[in-house]
Amino acid sequence: MDTYEGAFKAVIPTLREHVPLKRIGTESEVSAAIVFLLSPAAAFVSGSTLRIDGAASLGGRAWPIHQAQNSMSYNGFHRAYLPDVLKDKE
Repeated sequence: MDTYEGAFKAVIPTLREHVPLKRIGTESEVSAAIVFLLSPAAAFVSGSTLRIDGAASLGGRAWPIHQAQNSMSYNGFHRAYLPDVLKDKE
């Protein structure tokens, strides 16, 4: 995400306001789903869409988005890092 430039780079930090969980998913959260789907544990999974979007697909302008609770991000992989563009500015 740090490689984007211009107007889109300015938009990235605001994306969390459009997600019901009020945060952007982490690299580890997406990777964990991929690891599961590639594992033997997913041998019986077929024909499904696994949405890794913080419930963004459930909301919209017609429905109010309430403040999320209990939404701690998962950063369980040792190489995970938060892109600079998503770090809180002091």
